[in-house]
Amino acid sequence: MTAQLSKKSEAWSARFSEPVSDLVKRYTASISFDYRLARFDIAGSLAHAEMLHAQHIISSEDFAEINRGMAQISAEIDAGKFEWLLDLEDVHLNIEKRLTELVGDAGKRLHTGRSRNDQVATDIRLYLRDAIDNIGLLLRDLRLALLNLAERHSGTIMPGFTHMQVAQPITFGHHILAYVEMFGRDGERMLDCRRRVNRLPLGAAALAGTTFPIDRERVARTLGFDDVCHNSLDAVSDRDFAIEFCAAAALVMTHVSRMSEELVIWMSPRVGFIDIADRFCTGSSIMPQKKNPDVPELARGKTGRVNGHLVALLTLMKGQPLAYNKDNQEDKEPLFDTVDTVVDTLRIFADMAGGISVKDDAMRDAALQGFATATDLADYLVKKGLPFRDAHEAVARAVRRCVDRGCDLTDLTLAEMQEFSRLIGDDVYDVLTLEGSVAARNHIGGTAPEQVRAAIERVRALLASH
Repeated sequence: MTAQLSKKSEAWSARFSEPVSDLVKRYTASISFDYRLARFDIAGSLAHAEMLHAQHIISSEDFAEINRGMAQISAEIDAGKFEWLLDLEDVHLNIEKRLTELVGDAGKRLHTGRSRNDQVATDIRLYLRDAIDNIGLLLRDLRLALLNLAERHSGTIMPGFTHMQVAQPITFGHHILAYVEMFGRDGERMLDCRRRVNRLPLGAAALAGTTFPIDRERVARTLGFDDVCHNSLDAVSDRDFAIEFCAAAALVMTHVSRMSEELVIWMSPRVGFIDIADRFCTGSSIMPQKKNPDVPELARGKTGRVNGHLVALLTLMKGQPLAYNKDNQEDKEPLFDTVDTVVDTLRIFADMAGGISVKDDAMRDAALQGFATATDLADYLVKKGLPFRDAHEAVARAVRRCVDRGCDLTDLTLAEMQEFSRLIGDDVYDVLTLEGSVAARNHIGGTAPEQVRAAIERVRALLASH
């Protein structure tokens, strides 16, 4: 939805001797982007009105009229028939103006005991709480999609890397589970952030509270907040919760970006570990053979965008004195775009994970390169009684021999092996197989297929219980 703006009406009181210039109106207005807070603004206003009525600050008739008017406004917004006015600056004044048109003085009484300062702070928290809940579900969907991929390949062998060099054999399922863990931590961070988002600023008014006998706890219960903000100055000026969310979102996108980098590398014909379904790729305008992994590439780029929004919010807040300042209007666009980017990215990545096809043979061939089982030979010698540092040296000399001859460790004869240590017996070849290597790492967190399957079941059970 995009707000359709009209220019009519004035928002301000008789305090001013001349109208605001058109340039200043355009510069200071936020309605072009904060209209998306409308649903939350109406919810907050209805809870505020209910409290004013319960506290005998407004009459039953006014309360009924406010409810009737807000119901009509909601219907107009849903139908795309609401007229958003640039002169009214923001979503709050637009809704209040329309409410007054519909119900008269009752609409004017709604703002009793509150300010736009605590009103907007409440709206943003309601919006962000809803966004966090949605992102939590999307992270769950992505983890489930990755679990399915890992389960299909719990025994598929590939090289594990450090420094982008072949290190040890692992299973592809184990590799994918690393991202399941990352996105799991992201979900935990979002839930933890939600606790601090879910505190009610309404009732702080402009900065000092209000002289009316309000019941803030009642409003908090009505809106599902866990608590109220306990200092009126902090309540209207705090944007820590938005910064914290953007930091958590930046980590989500960092994990997406790391996964994207690997998908791009793995899909390259020079590596050829995977293929990504055509619906997530594009071609070239000049090279007919090309199949480009555009979705992962673009996700890497969008990570920088989200990181930038985090820095923008930190910079926005770093020099602000208490309490509310107009600077804070600049909090919304970075926050909204962060939410949109993360939501769209998680949704498409969950779908894309189901469209990844794995080239088992290519992965296995790559795992046979780079002496991936050298550590297994060192462990074998340690189990025979050789100190690890001596075992490390013996295997290093064996690898040097293979490098000079252009062969693998398994190509050395037993006699040649024993030149490096007399402890080596003919059982050594069993530990130098790829299957033997991964199966030997059979402990919690290890790459053994048995452990991969156990880890998948553990995460599935965890997701099912939440």
